[in-house]
Amino acid sequence: MAARIDIVIEDAAWRKEGRGFPVELRRAARTALERTTRAGSLTILLGNDRRLAELNAQFRGRSGPTNVLSFPSADPDYLGDVAIAHATAAREAQAEDKSLRDHAIHLAVHGVLHLAGYDHVTARDARVMEPLEVAILATLGIADPYQTRIAAAHSG
Repeated sequence: MAARIDIVIEDAAWRKEGRGFPVELRRAARTALERTTRAGSLTILLGNDRRLAELNAQFRGRSGPTNVLSFPSADPDYLGDVAIAHATAAREAQAEDKSLRDHAIHLAVHGVLHLAGYDHVTARDARVMEPLEVAILATLGIADPYQTRIAAAHSG
């Protein structure tokens, strides 16, 4: 039986991405899981900056919104939750000259990899996680987000 991947749209601004967007997020999350040793269900919350700021303060002790948060579960059948902030993600996508849809899919993949135990706190961890993200996104037809970020930094 395939893992259940629920998409909860809490901020109506996400609906502008179209009816197929939740299907794309599920596909991205499933593709990410298939590239790891983890299996289980998860939920992706599409929220707003206020909601992510609340979660960031409550669970990380940090003020303000962030683009994506991951909340691993101790339940072996339920990997956990990923939350993505609309306005923050939209600002980042615009600054990096890419679509919000592609950026949100990247953030979902990133969050799912965190649920699967990957991290990027150290350079060594990032050298494992980031190429995996890039490979997953390539299978989804999405350009390397790290090259886009490097190009945007050099063009400014």
